[in-house]
Amino acid sequence: MSDAHENGEDVTTPLLEIRGLSVSYRTRAGAVPAVRGVDLDVWPGQVTAVVGESGSGKSTTAHAVTRLLAANGTIDAGTVRFGRHDLATLSEAELRTVRGARIGLVPQDPTVSLNPVKRIGEQVAEVLRIHGLATRRSAAAEAVEVLNRAGLPDAAVRSRQYPHELSGGMRQRVLIAVAIAAGPELIIADEPTSALDVTVQRVILDHLQHLAEESGTAILLVTHDLGVAADRARRLVVMSQGRVVEAGETRTVLADPRHEYTRRLLAAAPSLTTARPRTPVPATPSTLASPAKPAKPASPAAPAKPAAPADATPLVEARNLVKEFRLPRAGGESRTLRAVDDVSLTLHRGRTLALVGESGSGKSTTARLVLRLTDATSGQVRFDGADVTTAKGARARALRRRAQLVYQNPYASLDPRFSIGDVITEPLRAFRVGDRASRLARARELLDRVALSATTLERRPAELSGGQRQRVAIARALALSPDLVVCDEPVSALDVSVQAQVLDLLAELQADTGVAYLFISHDLAVVRQIAHQVAVMRAGRVVETGPPEDLFTEPRHEYTRELLAAIPGGRAPSFTAETTAS
Repeated sequence: MSDAHENGEDVTTPLLEIRGLSVSYRTRAGAVPAVRGVDLDVWPGQVTAVVGESGSGKSTTAHAVTRLLAANGTIDAGTVRFGRHDLATLSEAELRTVRGARIGLVPQDPTVSLNPVKRIGEQVAEVLRIHGLATRRSAAAEAVEVLNRAGLPDAAVRSRQYPHELSGGMRQRVLIAVAIAAGPELIIADEPTSALDVTVQRVILDHLQHLAEESGTAILLVTHDLGVAADRARRLVVMSQGRVVEAGETRTVLADPRHEYTRRLLAAAPSLTTARPRTPVPATPSTLASPAKPAKPASPAAPAKPAAPADATPLVEARNLVKEFRLPRAGGESRTLRAVDDVSLTLHRGRTLALVGESGSGKSTTARLVLRLTDATSGQVRFDGADVTTAKGARARALRRRAQLVYQNPYASLDPRFSIGDVITEPLRAFRVGDRASRLARARELLDRVALSATTLERRPAELSGGQRQRVAIARALALSPDLVVCDEPVSALDVSVQAQVLDLLAELQADTGVAYLFISHDLAVVRQIAHQVAVMRAGRVVETGPPEDLFTEPRHEYTRELLAAIPGGRAPSFTAETTAS
């Protein structure tokens, strides 16, 4: 039970009151304001969502509550009132009695938030011991109980494992266990599900919502996904450029947005809308020698899906692909995991084939087989009519030139030591295309094509935003004018407006060049916007295929129906054209 109940306080007042909060970061160029005069309330037993793009100040606002800002971050003005305390002025010793005990934090990335050399149970038990809630002897058993409450299956077994032995969804539930271990009154969840599959995401969010409803816990949910906010939050706070531009009851804000920025977010959010019409644009040959005029999609976030000739020879044919991995021996017997099981796919030029499914479904392994980045156990891969299943040497190198890859995490896939110019021209250097001057000219053309300034050439990946880095990754993939680009979760970590821009860009490039995309995603709302054909994968097998218009309106397989039911935004109010376009 919270202190508010125990002390007889009025639970109709906000548990957390932020007034006039301003935060800045010290840089070599001087102080950079990140949050400007923010007012925000969080109520007991309710989920309050803060939404906005990267750089809007939403995470800085959340971290300022517990004073866990970066070393160069400073609270310049305002109050952060939590119960009887102003957290903005508490000493570090006083803050330690609040953090963990009364306020829990669920960070975004469990990979970097959990200690890789400590077992799961030890990390939860540590919280209990620090706050005097368990003895060294009892902490282990009580940690298992907390993991159970956080929804971790086989908690007693998992508690003895290390973080790398758990899936992403399991690690996120461990972070929830750490946050709820001391029974806090407030939980701050900072993008807790942005990188998770929709079904795992639903389980995590269900649990957080259960805490709010059953225990009276207040939850401050930071997210860039308006679908998640629409489904889960009672109150919605929209931030842009460090300021709150709109706030109120979620249904009211979403059904009748007052601020232009809110309307733009709604228009860009695929999870909040049904499939929107696209203008077909015929694919035409091009080598990207010069910038093209932007395509004109039917709506701000609706990429055009170009048509390809129905009788064209398939660019990619995968026939009965199987990929098995050896597992450690158990009981003296050898074991194998069949990650891809009898998969057959066809992809034509100028078309987009989407592979969807949960983590571990085999979609990324299938893509690696198509690209010949790993060898198939059995089956055949044909590229432009030629069998490349066992291609090596010059034949494999020729395939590399015609098929490129865009990874999920653009920061991890770009060499931080390289300038952007070096990143984009690297494929040209590797294949000895042109001289230094022509490669640099090509890099400028590609940057223009992906709507980045030529001045970006001299910058480093760390100096760009996530959306800008992904544009650079796309430019690099297009440097050699490939026939096929594999997009492996290319927008899953991006804000909805940046996500919409990248999807528009991919569709425009396809319309102009006839490039084919193998698009890997766990987000069916995104797939619905960009794909011509969808293959749903589960446990290594394709369970259903079809055009998105058919598959999403009349799914035949139960697993497809389960994925569709898990798309966030299903509980949101419907939006009229006037609402999103006005």
